[in-house]
Amino acid sequence: MTQRHSWSLWVHKQLTSSVACLLLLLSACQQPAAQSTNSETAQTSVIQPVYITDTVRHDTDDPAIWINAADPTKSLVIGTDKDQDGGLYVFNLQGKIVREIHGLKRPNNVDIAYGLLLGGQPTDIAVTTERFTHKLRIFALPDMKPVDNGGLDMFVGDTANGFRDLMGIALYKNPSGVLYAMVGRKTGPTNGSYIGQYRLEDNGKGQVKATLVRKFGLYSGKKEIESIAVDNELGYVYYSDEGVGVRKYYADPEKGNKELALLAKTGFTEDHEGISIYKTGPKTGYLLVSDQGANQFHIFRREGESGNPNDYKVLKVVKVAAQVSDGSDVTNIPLGKQFPHGLFVTMSEGKTFHYYRWEDIAGKDLK
Repeated sequence: MTQRHSWSLWVHKQLTSSVACLLLLLSACQQPAAQSTNSETAQTSVIQPVYITDTVRHDTDDPAIWINAADPTKSLVIGTDKDQDGGLYVFNLQGKIVREIHGLKRPNNVDIAYGLLLGGQPTDIAVTTERFTHKLRIFALPDMKPVDNGGLDMFVGDTANGFRDLMGIALYKNPSGVLYAMVGRKTGPTNGSYIGQYRLEDNGKGQVKATLVRKFGLYSGKKEIESIAVDNELGYVYYSDEGVGVRKYYADPEKGNKELALLAKTGFTEDHEGISIYKTGPKTGYLLVSDQGANQFHIFRREGESGNPNDYKVLKVVKVAAQVSDGSDVTNIPLGKQFPHGLFVTMSEGKTFHYYRWEDIAGKDLK
Protein backbone atom coordinates (compact mmCIF):
# COMPACT_ATOMS: atom_id res chain seq x y z
CA MET A 1 0.00 0.00 0.00
CA THR A 2 1.45 3.36 -0.99
CA GLN A 3 1.71 6.28 1.44
CA ARG A 4 -0.76 8.32 -0.69
CA HIS A 5 -3.36 5.51 -0.60
CA SER A 6 -2.96 5.13 3.20
CA TRP A 7 -3.50 8.85 3.68
CA SER A 8 -6.67 8.77 1.52
CA LEU A 9 -8.05 5.83 3.47
CA TRP A 10 -7.42 7.64 6.79
CA VAL A 11 -9.21 10.77 5.52
CA HIS A 12 -12.18 8.69 4.31
CA LYS A 13 -12.55 7.05 7.75
CA GLN A 14 -12.42 10.42 9.50
CA LEU A 15 -15.07 11.91 7.19
CA THR A 16 -17.34 8.90 7.61
CA SER A 17 -17.06 9.13 11.37
CA SER A 18 -17.77 12.88 11.31
CA VAL A 19 -20.83 12.45 9.12
CA ALA A 20 -22.19 9.77 11.44
CA CYS A 21 -21.74 12.04 14.46
CA LEU A 22 -23.38 14.91 12.63
CA LEU A 23 -26.39 12.74 11.77
CA LEU A 24 -26.72 11.65 15.39
CA LEU A 25 -26.51 15.27 16.52
CA LEU A 26 -29.18 16.36 14.04
CA SER A 27 -31.43 13.52 15.15
CA ALA A 28 -31.05 14.52 18.79
CA CYS A 29 -31.82 18.15 17.96
CA GLN A 30 -34.93 17.22 16.00
CA GLN A 31 -36.46 15.03 18.71
CA PRO A 32 -37.60 17.85 21.06
CA ALA A 33 -39.12 19.75 18.10
CA ALA A 34 -41.25 16.75 17.24
CA GLN A 35 -42.46 16.53 20.83
CA SER A 36 -43.30 20.25 20.78
CA THR A 37 -45.31 19.83 17.58
CA ASN A 38 -47.31 17.00 19.12
CA SER A 39 -48.03 19.13 22.19
CA GLU A 40 -49.24 22.04 20.07
CA THR A 41 -51.51 19.72 18.10
CA ALA A 42 -53.06 18.45 21.33
CA GLN A 43 -53.74 22.00 22.48
CA THR A 44 -55.58 22.86 19.27
CA SER A 45 -57.42 19.56 18.82
CA VAL A 46 -60.82 19.65 17.15
CA ILE A 47 -63.78 18.54 19.27
CA GLN A 48 -65.86 15.90 17.52
CA PRO A 49 -69.66 15.65 17.73
CA VAL A 50 -71.52 12.73 19.24
CA TYR A 51 -74.06 12.87 16.41
CA ILE A 52 -74.43 14.63 13.09
CA THR A 53 -78.05 15.06 12.06
CA ASP A 54 -79.75 13.86 8.94
CA THR A 55 -79.41 16.37 6.12
CA VAL A 56 -82.08 18.92 5.25
CA ARG A 57 -83.06 19.79 1.69
CA HIS A 58 -81.29 23.11 1.23
CA ASP A 59 -79.22 24.94 3.85
CA THR A 60 -79.16 24.65 7.67
CA ASP A 61 -78.83 27.87 9.64
CA ASP A 62 -80.01 27.89 13.27
CA PRO A 63 -81.11 25.32 15.91
CA ALA A 64 -83.15 25.51 19.12
CA ILE A 65 -83.46 22.82 21.81
CA TRP A 66 -86.89 21.94 23.21
CA ILE A 67 -86.82 20.18 26.59
CA ASN A 68 -89.51 17.58 27.13
CA ALA A 69 -90.35 18.21 30.79
CA ALA A 70 -92.05 14.83 31.19
CA ASP A 71 -89.07 12.90 29.79
CA PRO A 72 -85.90 14.87 28.91
CA THR A 73 -84.56 11.92 26.90
CA LYS A 74 -87.37 12.63 24.42
CA SER A 75 -86.38 16.25 23.95
CA LEU A 76 -86.11 17.62 20.42
CA VAL A 77 -84.00 19.94 18.31
CA ILE A 78 -85.75 22.27 15.85
CA GLY A 79 -83.60 23.57 13.01
CA THR A 80 -84.15 25.96 10.12
CA ASP A 81 -83.67 25.11 6.46
CA LYS A 82 -82.78 28.53 5.04
CA ASP A 83 -84.15 28.74 1.52
CA GLN A 84 -86.91 30.45 -0.44
CA ASP A 85 -88.57 27.03 -0.34
CA GLY A 86 -87.35 26.30 3.15
CA GLY A 87 -88.78 24.91 6.36
CA LEU A 88 -88.30 23.68 9.89
CA TYR A 89 -86.92 20.24 10.72
CA VAL A 90 -87.49 18.45 14.00
CA PHE A 91 -84.74 16.05 15.10
CA ASN A 92 -84.56 13.61 17.99
CA LEU A 93 -81.54 13.39 20.28
CA GLN A 94 -79.84 10.98 17.89
CA GLY A 95 -80.09 13.51 15.06
CA LYS A 96 -82.83 11.70 13.15
CA ILE A 97 -85.56 13.70 11.44
CA VAL A 98 -88.92 13.05 13.08
CA ARG A 99 -91.00 15.87 11.55
CA GLU A 100 -90.73 18.43 8.74
CA ILE A 101 -92.53 21.71 8.04
CA HIS A 102 -92.15 22.85 4.43
CA GLY A 103 -93.23 25.88 2.46
CA LEU A 104 -91.63 28.62 4.59
CA LYS A 105 -90.09 31.54 2.71
CA ARG A 106 -86.47 31.56 3.85
CA PRO A 107 -86.71 30.94 7.59
CA ASN A 108 -83.52 32.17 9.23
CA ASN A 109 -83.43 31.76 13.01
CA VAL A 110 -85.60 29.91 15.49
CA ASP A 111 -86.16 30.07 19.25
CA ILE A 112 -88.38 28.35 21.83
CA ALA A 113 -90.49 29.51 24.77
CA TYR A 114 -92.45 27.54 27.35
CA GLY A 115 -95.96 27.91 28.73
CA LEU A 116 -97.55 30.69 26.67
CA LEU A 117 -101.27 30.67 27.50
CA LEU A 118 -103.25 29.93 24.32
CA GLY A 119 -106.91 29.09 24.66
CA GLY A 120 -106.34 28.89 28.41
CA GLN A 121 -103.70 26.16 28.03
CA PRO A 122 -99.94 26.60 28.65
CA THR A 123 -98.31 25.99 25.30
CA ASP A 124 -94.67 25.57 24.33
CA ILE A 125 -93.91 27.33 21.05
CA ALA A 126 -91.21 27.49 18.38
CA VAL A 127 -90.89 30.86 16.65
CA THR A 128 -89.02 31.41 13.39
CA THR A 129 -88.37 34.46 11.22
CA GLU A 130 -89.56 34.27 7.64
CA ARG A 131 -87.39 36.70 5.71
CA PHE A 132 -89.22 36.99 2.40
CA THR A 133 -92.69 37.54 3.89
CA HIS A 134 -91.48 39.77 6.80
CA LYS A 135 -93.42 37.56 9.22
CA LEU A 136 -92.92 35.57 12.37
CA ARG A 137 -94.16 31.99 12.08
CA ILE A 138 -95.18 30.27 15.32
CA PHE A 139 -95.78 26.56 15.97
CA ALA A 140 -96.99 24.70 19.07
CA LEU A 141 -94.66 22.00 20.37
CA PRO A 142 -94.13 19.14 20.04
CA ASP A 143 -96.59 18.51 17.18
CA MET A 144 -95.62 21.73 15.30
CA LYS A 145 -99.19 22.88 14.81
CA PRO A 146 -99.28 26.51 13.50
CA VAL A 147 -100.73 28.99 16.02
CA ASP A 148 -100.01 32.27 14.20
CA ASN A 149 -103.08 32.63 11.98
CA GLY A 150 -100.84 32.54 8.90
CA GLY A 151 -97.99 34.68 10.28
CA LEU A 152 -97.38 37.93 12.17
CA ASP A 153 -96.20 40.99 10.21
CA MET A 154 -93.06 42.67 11.57
CA PHE A 155 -91.68 46.22 11.17
CA VAL A 156 -94.84 47.45 9.48
CA GLY A 157 -94.22 50.93 8.09
CA ASP A 158 -90.44 50.52 7.69
CA THR A 159 -90.31 51.03 3.95
CA ALA A 160 -86.54 51.29 3.38
CA ASN A 161 -85.09 48.50 1.26
CA GLY A 162 -84.28 45.47 3.39
CA PHE A 163 -85.51 47.00 6.66
CA ARG A 164 -88.24 44.35 6.93
CA ASP A 165 -86.20 41.31 5.85
CA LEU A 166 -86.21 39.25 9.06
CA MET A 167 -83.22 37.32 10.39
CA GLY A 168 -82.61 36.92 14.14
CA ILE A 169 -85.12 35.91 16.82
CA ALA A 170 -84.89 35.40 20.58
CA LEU A 171 -87.71 35.02 23.09
CA TYR A 172 -87.73 36.68 26.51
CA LYS A 173 -90.13 35.94 29.37
CA ASN A 174 -90.01 38.51 32.16
CA PRO A 175 -90.49 37.67 35.87
CA SER A 176 -94.24 38.39 35.54
CA GLY A 177 -94.58 35.83 32.75
CA VAL A 178 -94.99 38.29 29.86
CA LEU A 179 -93.45 36.89 26.66
CA TYR A 180 -91.59 39.03 24.14
CA ALA A 181 -89.94 38.37 20.79
CA MET A 182 -86.68 40.18 20.02
CA VAL A 183 -86.58 40.43 16.23
CA GLY A 184 -83.66 41.41 14.01
CA ARG A 185 -83.43 42.14 10.31
CA LYS A 186 -80.91 41.87 7.50
CA THR A 187 -80.33 45.60 7.47
CA GLY A 188 -81.82 48.59 9.21
CA PRO A 189 -81.24 51.97 10.84
CA THR A 190 -77.98 52.76 12.64
CA ASN A 191 -79.59 55.28 14.99
CA GLY A 192 -80.30 52.86 17.85
CA SER A 193 -83.58 51.29 16.69
CA TYR A 194 -82.44 48.14 14.92
CA ILE A 195 -84.11 45.44 17.05
CA GLY A 196 -87.89 45.21 17.34
CA GLN A 197 -89.35 43.96 20.63
CA TYR A 198 -92.88 42.54 20.33
CA ARG A 199 -95.20 41.27 23.05
CA LEU A 200 -96.66 37.84 22.19
CA GLU A 201 -100.04 36.83 23.63
CA ASP A 202 -103.35 35.13 22.87
CA ASN A 203 -105.53 37.03 20.39
CA GLY A 204 -108.63 35.71 22.15
CA LYS A 205 -109.05 32.84 19.71
CA GLY A 206 -106.18 30.59 20.74
CA GLN A 207 -103.78 32.13 18.22
CA VAL A 208 -100.75 34.35 18.87
CA LYS A 209 -100.78 38.08 18.22
CA ALA A 210 -97.80 40.46 18.34
CA THR A 211 -97.71 44.05 19.60
CA LEU A 212 -94.69 46.29 19.05
CA VAL A 213 -93.31 47.52 22.40
CA ARG A 214 -90.10 49.27 21.36
CA LYS A 215 -87.27 49.49 18.86
CA PHE A 216 -83.75 49.61 20.27
CA GLY A 217 -80.16 48.68 19.62
CA LEU A 218 -77.21 50.06 17.72
CA TYR A 219 -76.06 48.67 14.38
CA SER A 220 -72.67 49.37 12.84
CA GLY A 221 -73.90 49.04 9.27
CA LYS A 222 -70.79 46.97 8.55
CA LYS A 223 -72.41 43.61 7.77
CA GLU A 224 -75.53 42.01 9.31
CA ILE A 225 -77.12 41.24 12.64
CA GLU A 226 -78.41 37.69 12.75
CA SER A 227 -77.84 35.90 16.04
CA ILE A 228 -79.77 37.11 19.12
CA ALA A 229 -79.82 35.48 22.56
CA VAL A 230 -81.69 36.33 25.77
CA ASP A 231 -80.74 35.55 29.35
CA ASN A 232 -84.14 35.35 31.07
CA GLU A 233 -82.83 35.14 34.62
CA LEU A 234 -80.32 37.99 34.38
CA GLY A 235 -82.57 40.01 32.09
CA TYR A 236 -80.16 40.73 29.24
CA VAL A 237 -80.32 40.47 25.47
CA TYR A 238 -77.22 39.96 23.31
CA TYR A 239 -76.82 40.16 19.55
CA SER A 240 -73.94 39.73 17.11
CA ASP A 241 -73.04 42.79 15.05
CA GLU A 242 -71.04 40.78 12.53
CA GLY A 243 -67.41 41.81 12.23
CA VAL A 244 -67.72 44.23 15.16
CA GLY A 245 -68.69 42.42 18.38
CA VAL A 246 -71.58 41.34 20.58
CA ARG A 247 -73.90 44.06 21.88
CA LYS A 248 -75.64 43.81 25.26
CA TYR A 249 -78.85 45.55 26.44
CA TYR A 250 -81.52 45.16 29.09
CA ALA A 251 -84.28 42.84 27.89
CA ASP A 252 -86.90 44.66 29.98
CA PRO A 253 -88.14 47.66 27.96
CA GLU A 254 -88.82 49.59 31.18
CA LYS A 255 -85.08 49.64 31.93
CA GLY A 256 -84.27 51.75 28.90
CA ASN A 257 -82.33 51.46 25.66
CA LYS A 258 -78.78 52.21 26.78
CA GLU A 259 -76.14 49.83 25.46
CA LEU A 260 -74.52 48.08 28.43
CA ALA A 261 -71.53 46.51 26.70
CA LEU A 262 -69.88 45.77 23.38
CA LEU A 263 -67.95 42.57 23.99
CA ALA A 264 -65.95 40.06 21.94
CA LYS A 265 -64.42 42.87 19.89
CA THR A 266 -61.05 41.23 19.24
CA GLY A 267 -59.62 37.84 18.35
CA PHE A 268 -62.29 36.85 15.82
CA THR A 269 -61.22 35.64 12.41
CA GLU A 270 -64.35 36.66 10.54
CA ASP A 271 -68.01 37.11 11.48
CA HIS A 272 -69.45 36.98 14.98
CA GLU A 273 -72.36 34.56 14.71
CA GLY A 274 -74.27 32.22 17.03
CA ILE A 275 -74.63 33.10 20.73
CA SER A 276 -75.50 30.47 23.34
CA ILE A 277 -75.83 30.65 27.14
CA TYR A 278 -74.86 27.69 29.34
CA LYS A 279 -76.02 28.08 32.95
CA THR A 280 -74.12 26.67 35.92
CA GLY A 281 -76.34 28.43 38.48
CA PRO A 282 -79.05 31.10 38.73
CA LYS A 283 -76.57 33.84 37.84
CA THR A 284 -73.46 32.01 36.63
CA GLY A 285 -72.39 30.19 33.51
CA TYR A 286 -70.91 30.90 30.10
CA LEU A 287 -71.54 32.80 26.87
CA LEU A 288 -70.44 30.96 23.74
CA VAL A 289 -69.95 33.03 20.58
CA SER A 290 -69.25 31.54 17.16
CA ASP A 291 -66.10 32.68 15.36
CA GLN A 292 -67.47 31.61 12.01
CA GLY A 293 -64.35 31.87 9.86
CA ALA A 294 -62.23 29.80 12.23
CA ASN A 295 -64.72 27.02 13.06
CA GLN A 296 -64.43 27.78 16.77
CA PHE A 297 -66.25 29.30 19.73
CA HIS A 298 -65.05 31.97 22.16
CA ILE A 299 -66.29 31.42 25.71
CA PHE A 300 -66.88 34.19 28.29
CA ARG A 301 -68.31 34.30 31.81
CA ARG A 302 -72.07 34.71 31.72
CA GLU A 303 -71.96 36.99 34.79
CA GLY A 304 -69.05 39.10 33.52
CA GLU A 305 -65.91 39.75 35.52
CA SER A 306 -65.91 40.09 39.30
CA GLY A 307 -67.17 43.53 40.22
CA ASN A 308 -68.20 44.42 36.68
CA PRO A 309 -71.03 42.46 35.00
CA ASN A 310 -70.39 44.30 31.72
CA ASP A 311 -66.72 43.35 31.42
CA TYR A 312 -66.07 40.15 29.49
CA LYS A 313 -62.69 38.46 29.11
CA VAL A 314 -62.32 35.37 26.99
CA LEU A 315 -61.88 32.22 29.10
CA LYS A 316 -61.33 29.69 26.39
CA VAL A 317 -61.50 29.14 22.63
CA VAL A 318 -62.64 25.72 21.40
CA LYS A 319 -62.36 24.35 17.89
CA VAL A 320 -65.19 22.13 16.67
CA ALA A 321 -65.71 19.88 13.69
CA ALA A 322 -68.70 21.95 12.55
CA GLN A 323 -67.78 24.10 9.57
CA VAL A 324 -68.59 27.82 9.14
CA SER A 325 -71.13 27.69 11.94
CA ASP A 326 -73.99 30.18 12.07
CA GLY A 327 -76.54 29.47 14.81
CA SER A 328 -76.14 27.41 17.97
CA ASP A 329 -77.99 26.49 21.17
CA VAL A 330 -77.05 24.85 24.46
CA THR A 331 -78.79 23.43 27.52
CA ASN A 332 -77.51 22.36 30.94
CA ILE A 333 -80.38 19.86 31.40
CA PRO A 334 -79.16 16.23 31.48
CA LEU A 335 -80.51 14.45 28.41
CA GLY A 336 -79.79 10.81 29.12
CA LYS A 337 -76.58 8.82 29.04
CA GLN A 338 -75.23 10.47 25.90
CA PHE A 339 -75.55 14.00 27.28
CA PRO A 340 -75.37 13.77 31.09
CA HIS A 341 -74.26 17.40 31.54
CA GLY A 342 -76.24 18.92 28.71
CA LEU A 343 -76.18 19.34 24.95
CA PHE A 344 -74.53 21.88 22.64
CA VAL A 345 -75.95 22.03 19.10
CA THR A 346 -74.47 24.02 16.24
CA MET A 347 -75.13 24.41 12.55
CA SER A 348 -72.55 23.12 10.08
CA GLU A 349 -72.05 23.26 6.35
CA GLY A 350 -73.25 20.14 4.60
CA LYS A 351 -76.93 20.73 5.48
CA THR A 352 -76.53 19.37 9.01
CA PHE A 353 -76.37 20.22 12.69
CA HIS A 354 -73.75 18.80 15.10
CA TYR A 355 -74.51 17.54 18.62
CA TYR A 356 -71.78 17.86 21.27
CA ARG A 357 -71.54 16.81 24.91
CA TRP A 358 -71.15 19.82 27.18
CA GLU A 359 -68.26 18.15 29.01
CA ASP A 360 -66.37 17.89 25.71
CA ILE A 361 -66.80 21.62 25.17
CA ALA A 362 -65.95 22.48 28.78
CA GLY A 363 -62.90 20.22 28.99
CA LYS A 364 -60.91 20.62 32.20
CA ASP A 365 -61.14 24.42 32.18
CA LEU A 366 -64.87 24.98 32.75
CA LYS A 367 -67.61 23.50 34.92
